[in-house]
Amino acid sequence: MAQFLADRALNLTSSNIVHLSRLAEKFNAINLAEGFPDFPAPPAIKNAAIAAINADFNQYRHVQGLCDQVAAMFETTQGLKVNPKTQVTICCGQSEALVAAVLAVINERDEVVLLDPSYETYEASVKLAGAKAKHVSLDPPNWNLDILRLENAMGSRTKAVIVNSPHNPTGKVFNEEELADIAKLCCRFDCLAITDEVYEHLVYTGTRHRSLATFPGMQDRTIVTSSISKTFSVTGWRIGWAIAPEAISSAIGSIHEKLVDSAPAPFQEAAVSALSSGPEYYLNLRAAYLDRRNLVCEMLEEAGLSVQYKPEGSFFVFARLPETYPLKDVDYVAELIKSAGVVIVPGCGFFHADSSSVDSYKDRYVRVAFCKNTATLLSAREAIRRHCKKSKGSEPAIMLTASYGATEGSTVWCISCTKSGLPNEFVSAV
Repeated sequence: MAQFLADRALNLTSSNIVHLSRLAEKFNAINLAEGFPDFPAPPAIKNAAIAAINADFNQYRHVQGLCDQVAAMFETTQGLKVNPKTQVTICCGQSEALVAAVLAVINERDEVVLLDPSYETYEASVKLAGAKAKHVSLDPPNWNLDILRLENAMGSRTKAVIVNSPHNPTGKVFNEEELADIAKLCCRFDCLAITDEVYEHLVYTGTRHRSLATFPGMQDRTIVTSSISKTFSVTGWRIGWAIAPEAISSAIGSIHEKLVDSAPAPFQEAAVSALSSGPEYYLNLRAAYLDRRNLVCEMLEEAGLSVQYKPEGSFFVFARLPETYPLKDVDYVAELIKSAGVVIVPGCGFFHADSSSVDSYKDRYVRVAFCKNTATLLSAREAIRRHCKKSKGSEPAIMLTASYGATEGSTVWCISCTKSGLPNEFVSAV
């Protein structure tokens, strides 16, 4: 039946991160791959959702109060006033907000600049719009932005730059100089910025998150997307938003309505309660995640990986494989699943830039999520310690390799045994 598939479907591949999470669930492995917390959401917002369901807020619904709260929070944190009635669109999570934003402003043959490494949804959304993604690599180990490289990637066809800060997968928080340079180039090339600010409340450096929209000339050319998913441990609720100039916001709203009509009604009501949380909630959240970050960094360094850049934000660590490890990131991940029962993400899937400099390191990183209970992280550390003791001097038990398939840029995963004893269902699960 493949002959009936549209070109846009053929140009997309399913998420390797989701595959790894399903693998973790199937084999009862510790999931440090996907960015969802394994601890409960705050009781107050769960109770608010239950109350909304019991009050029969269970049909299509636009909750203006949520738009009001988003606008109020944006003014409090960023100092920018937006009209909650005309500039805020509630969507089914940040991902839908970003895709709807791209579809609202990007035409075929437009170019959209992405900063690599980057989350897979960005390139996928550009492909859905029929546009071309141009990748600009950040420089390890601190993932600095080379502004001349960005400038050289931009031109008359550039319609937008997608900026994610705090950054997935590296945990980088773009500094004010970098953001100011991006803003100047957006103004110079008369293009938009689309930002993913979903980790806005998870910054550990003592500095506050600053939105690109706050820089001179940028409020009228920036689409800000975010959600409650990460901040309130409700990734399954799918409540996010886009903040944009009125004409763009109207277009985003129209696309959102045609696709899904409305975000889940009871969870919109509960999100009003969530966004009413006081400063103490965010302070406690950051403190808890900072402890987890430090624990995971120690765990990885114990295992011989190099944490060259300790994340300043988000809840991911992007660690480099040991120089002595002869194989690639995908092989390391497979070995860890088999021997330790711990699932992490190979870094190669976040790299898209086609350059020899990136080729030298794109298969040497792994991403580890620390948005888990401390008990979960301690269990993972013990499992990895046992794995390290067992693996000294032994050859890899399995090989998991990533290669390019028939569709340009798509990653095809295959798994093969190099030792006996690996369950067939494990092979087929990948």
